Formats: sequence, structure tokens, C-alpha cells
Amino acid sequence: MLKENRKMAEDWIAPRVREIAPSGIRAFFDLTAGNNDIISLGVGEPDFATPEHVRAACVRALNRGETMYTPNAGLLELREEIAQYLGSSFGLQYHPADEIMVTVGSSEALDLALRAFTAPGDEIIIPSPSYIAYSPIAHLNGGALVEVEATAEQGFKLTAEALRKAITPRSKLLVVNFPNNPTGAVMSYEDWLPIAEVVKEHNLLVLSDEIYAELTYDSTHVSIASLPGMQERTIVISGFSKAFAMTGWRVGYVCGNHELLAAMLKIHQYTAMCAPVLGQIAAIESLRSGLPDKDRMKACFRQRRTLFVEGLRTIGLHCHQPQGAFYAFPSIAHTGLKSEEFALRLLREAGVAAVPGHVFGSGGEGHIRCSYSTSTERLTEALERMEGFMKVRI
Repeated sequence: MLKENRKMAEDWIAPRVREIAPSGIRAFFDLTAGNNDIISLGVGEPDFATPEHVRAACVRALNRGETMYTPNAGLLELREEIAQYLGSSFGLQYHPADEIMVTVGSSEALDLALRAFTAPGDEIIIPSPSYIAYSPIAHLNGGALVEVEATAEQGFKLTAEALRKAITPRSKLLVVNFPNNPTGAVMSYEDWLPIAEVVKEHNLLVLSDEIYAELTYDSTHVSIASLPGMQERTIVISGFSKAFAMTGWRVGYVCGNHELLAAMLKIHQYTAMCAPVLGQIAAIESLRSGLPDKDRMKACFRQRRTLFVEGLRTIGLHCHQPQGAFYAFPSIAHTGLKSEEFALRLLREAGVAAVPGHVFGSGGEGHIRCSYSTSTERLTEALERMEGFMKVRI
């Protein structure tokens, strides 16, 4: 009977869904579930609770009975706060009424954009290594993924030369994510200038995932949308999960040309309808009164970065200095092990969970991703276990 049920399910499931693999990050996270002896460096989630005053604002809203739908595009009050914040923080100017939409996390915004702007056969250019969700979502929408390797020698940055080589007559979208997950690489204004020229020359649409914008440590975040002639051809995606410690509230946002956003809104209306109202209220409070909390958490991440990256280098794992986000991406190439074998052995033999680099694209092989979004005590213990693993097992 079980075999028959499996066959029936296979017949019903769409081929494109059958073809995509489960999340490589979640696969390693699931292996650690329920085991308190394992130190997980796998999932990119701040270990801070959402600040108390933000939670209190939501309690007050609950007591007032604010539990209804919001406008599809989100509370105008929140969109106004986002517009003001983006202008003062990153020099981006958007009209709250029709150039900003609130979504169910930045993940929904990404899905909406790829569905709204991808037709079967369109080529989507993605630097590799990059966040694992881009490839399967592009596949679900019939897009053809084209990887452009961003090498460690180049600081894991995208270059105009590599981008130009990847462009064909079918190229339509360029998806970028800086600060980058998994490498922590960032792009400066000077880095973006030649990229912007190639984008305009070939009439590409840019999807810029800037969820880690606030977590830029040694410089100021620069959005490609801020360059001359780029805002009208760039969709900017961000949210509150990472820098504001609000992963479970599921509040993201997307900004761009009002005609492009109108296309995304049509899909949003028929699927999510609106982001959770309490999450939107929490986001308003975070922007109005939570910026000092954001800065405090960022300072902690920066201290952890120094501790962890220096520790990795000490135990013999060369690591590019991450300039943003909260990930280290050390090379394990010298061990002779593939990234998945290394990560599995590290988990089983040392009790440390890291993500194999290959899940982030072909450019990630030879590395593992370690999140330093946990306490210094846990990071120190993880380094000690990794050192023992490297000495005894490799």
C-alpha cells in the first residue's frame, strides 16, 4: 500500500517540484534537532530575542484588538517609516504609496519577484556562491540559472568581466546578494560602477537581496539601486529578520518602480494577501525606537566575527575576512575532502554543525559555512572541537 501511495504522489506532484532538492541548510539543521551536545553553526538566525519594547508594542496592539487584515501592500504607516529609514540610512528614495510593499519575510518578496519577472527560458544570472533559495525558485518559474563564480581571490565579489561573459540574448535578470550569504562579501560603490554599466548596456533587471545591509561592519552599505540610472531597473528586497532579530515575525519588504511592484502585488493579493499585522506593528516600533538595539546587536556580531575568524585561522582553516552578514566561509580544500564529507564528519566526530559549501552553488565547493550568530562561549567551544577534529581526523 505504501508503495502504491508513493507512486500516486509522484504522479500528482509537478515535475519541477520533484526536480528541486530540499534545503541543504535545513538538512544539517534537522540533524542537530533535539541534541543539546551539538553546537550548531548552521542556521542564520540571531541568538537575540526581539527587544522588549518591540514585544510590548505588540502586546498593547493585541489588547486594543488590532488583529485584522492590513492593506495588501502593508500598513501605510510602516511603508512611510521604511521610506524614511532607507533614505536616511542608504540614500534610497521611494514613495511609500506605490513603490514599497510589505511582504511575508524577504523570502516571499524574492518569490514574488522571480514569479513576476521570469518567463520560461529566461536566463537568471546569479553569482556563486550565493543563498540557496535563488536556484530552486528560479527553476520553479521555468527560468534557466546561469552561475557566475565569485572567487575567493576576488574577495567573493562579482566582477563586470565575469558578468559580461555570462550574458546571452536570453539573459533577463541579475540576482545579487551583498552583504553575501554565505561569504560575508560586500560591494563598494566603485565595485558596483562597472557592474551597473554592463547591466544598462544589456538592459537587465536587477534583483538586489539586501537583507544583511545593516550588518556591514567596516564600511557603509551601498545598494546598486543608488547608482545613477539603476533605481528604475532594480528591485530592492530587505526585511527585519536579521539586523532587528525578528526572524519569527515574518516581515520583509520590497522597493522599486511602481509598475514593477504592481505586478508583484497582483500575485501577493492572491497568495499571502498581507503580512501579519502584529509583525508590521513590531516593525514600526523597531524603526521608530529600535535603532539603538540594532546597533548594539551589530557590535556583538562584529566582536564575534573577530573571535571566530581569527580562531579559524589559528586552527589551520584559511578564511576570507567577512565584511558583512554573520557568516564565515573557511576553505577546507587543503584537507582533500569534499565539503559535504567534511561537514558530516565534523558533525559526527566533533559535534559541530556547519553547512557544506556546495549547497550554495558550484563556487562554494571547498568551503563550509559557519554562522557566528551565537554566543562567544559557544563559538569558543566550537573552535576547540574543530581544532581537535583537524588534529586527529584530518
